[in-house]
Amino acid sequence: MKVVGLVSGGKDSCYSLMVCMRNGHDITCLANLHPPSDDEEEMDSYMYQCVAHKGVQLYSEACGLPLYRREIRGRPIKTGIFYEEENNDEVEDLYELLAFIKQKHPDIEAVSSGAILSSYQKNRIQNVCRRLNLEPLTYLWNADQAVLFDEIISSGIEAIIVKVAALGLSTRHLGKSLREMKNLLLDLSSRYGVHICGEGGEYETFVVNCPFFTKRIVVDETKIVEHSVNDFAAVAYLSLSKLHLENK
Repeated sequence: MKVVGLVSGGKDSCYSLMVCMRNGHDITCLANLHPPSDDEEEMDSYMYQCVAHKGVQLYSEACGLPLYRREIRGRPIKTGIFYEEENNDEVEDLYELLAFIKQKHPDIEAVSSGAILSSYQKNRIQNVCRRLNLEPLTYLWNADQAVLFDEIISSGIEAIIVKVAALGLSTRHLGKSLREMKNLLLDLSSRYGVHICGEGGEYETFVVNCPFFTKRIVVDETKIVEHSVNDFAAVAYLSLSKLHLENK
């Protein structure tokens, strides 16, 4: 099928695209929702990863696919597990973006997402796809997280930690690769129940290279932004101040 890939910049959406390709699908283009301002790197969204969104604009050139982006203009209004169409809800931004893409690419048949455990997100993506007569592809859904984590780091995906928000994680872990973090995340999972893939919001990632990229993203300058720091868990993110692309 012809597929549009929802990308957040994180590891799961990129790996989901790789699984789509492995299953014979054709990735036609990419889609991304982002905050209204480049200066706004965090916002109260139940649906979308916002940290490192400035780096996502490099994905089109990195992988040679069209990238369509839209500002997140709505907010979480219908916050129950199931969703019904609601004006000004942030889900409608996804609907508008995919409707626009479908006009540009009438042969689009399906939408890929990196949902693993969030029924909240999955149900909303399914709602939008149903309204647009598109097939939702969620190949990572309910995967064993330890197995999935190993698959991702073995797949050739290179991702760095861009946000931490869990017991045992701190600002010193920002910028580290998933491979570097594996043993610590396994330990935190065993001791405190931390989701090794970050499905509880424990951390977020930004993919700088993967097998379907023809160019890699190089991070030149960063800034650490701290929301809260205490003896138990820091909440902080990495602002990607300067990036460039390099041929592989």
